[in-house]
Amino acid sequence: MKPKAIHFISIGGSAMHNLAIALYRQGYQITGSDDEIYEPSRTRLQQYGLLPEQDGWFPEKIHKDLDTVILGMHARADNPELARAQELGLPVYSYPEYIFQESEQKQRVVITGSHGKTTITAMILHVLKYFNRNFDYLVGAQIEGFDTMVRLTEDAPLIVIEGDEYATSPLDQRPKFVHYQPHIAVISGIAWDHVNIYPTYEEYVDQFELLAEAMPKAGVLIFDETDDMLDVIGLKERPDVHSVPYQAHRHRILHGQTVLVTDTGRDVPVLVFGEHNMKNISGAMAVCDRLGVTSEMFYEAIQSFKGAARRLEKVAENDGRILYRDFAHAPSKVEATTQAVKEQYPDRKLLAAVELHTFSSLNKNFLSQYKNRLDAADVAAVYFNEHTLQQKRLAPISVDDVKTAFDRPDLNVFTDTADLENFLLQQRQAANVFLLMSSGTYGGLDILKVANELV
Repeated sequence: MKPKAIHFISIGGSAMHNLAIALYRQGYQITGSDDEIYEPSRTRLQQYGLLPEQDGWFPEKIHKDLDTVILGMHARADNPELARAQELGLPVYSYPEYIFQESEQKQRVVITGSHGKTTITAMILHVLKYFNRNFDYLVGAQIEGFDTMVRLTEDAPLIVIEGDEYATSPLDQRPKFVHYQPHIAVISGIAWDHVNIYPTYEEYVDQFELLAEAMPKAGVLIFDETDDMLDVIGLKERPDVHSVPYQAHRHRILHGQTVLVTDTGRDVPVLVFGEHNMKNISGAMAVCDRLGVTSEMFYEAIQSFKGAARRLEKVAENDGRILYRDFAHAPSKVEATTQAVKEQYPDRKLLAAVELHTFSSLNKNFLSQYKNRLDAADVAAVYFNEHTLQQKRLAPISVDDVKTAFDRPDLNVFTDTADLENFLLQQRQAANVFLLMSSGTYGGLDILKVANELV
């Protein structure tokens, strides 16, 4: 039987290239195009022989023998390959539409929320793998023990999906998670983000309300009851939908180690820390309970969970100094991560640096959301790149704009990567815990080099 032929428009995306690799490993014929492909996508595609020979869009790659075309979010609506596919009448799916089509007969667990969804998803995957369960998955970061971020097979009865609220595709501005139709859904928290798509907080909240209202009969909605807006959404009466609230797992810090306090009084040591991660543990535990994993089983497995890549990831530690990096960039994430590190090391001096890199964080009208978010740090720094502002076609912002927004007079603000690096290295004696938060690269900062010199 001839294998299915699938073409990816915008194959270089984080999720897209992982799906391409997963399907290639299942025996599908995979081709793709993109106008720009960055690391690590480029190297990973190259390893599997899937890297396009040249950047750009080539309508001749679209032909009638293709079974499916998958359209990535970063292509434009007037993409010439998309136009050719539509002209030929080929099936064109967005990424989430394709995932749903291939998992329609599976039990679908979808993890959503403004923060914590990657970590909750990763925790669930870790526990299921620990007990040798057969499952498919889609997660937004690399996890230890998993060689790809996507698995999609014919025989797995369950799929665990990290559900993004970002737009589906250039043809569909609805959030990705509405396409998955979950049997079990988690909403981990709501904090305004993606202002280029949802210009008001109310419009952003509406997307999660939409998800909750679309829950099927006998569906389970698991939510953080300490989030005021989620409490409203989660406790709303819905016929035949079971609501499960959660809050931060009871815990304490013992000799620098976070331990979970269980109902039996037993302490369970874990490798992650911070109030936000204790909430993530409770959310993951609630899902696992629905999947037949008992509390004792969960506690046994979660002790070895090290976290997802760039989620409070320890880069280096030596002689009382330590450096973490984290994907945090939205205001609520920056605050939660900074507080978590300070609480874990209350007697040490913390330097926290954040890069403003996304559409939201670089939006002059959104900047005020960062007020007091870095207050837990002893030394605070912010970096933004003027070239990124130009790329995203955003209005200029100044150093003074950033200082005013964060409302911290001693804030150190940088627009040059070399200046930021020099500052960090000069702080070697002033601080002994370093936290670098960004969804970008600080303009190409070599974090491993900085870590080696600092730590």
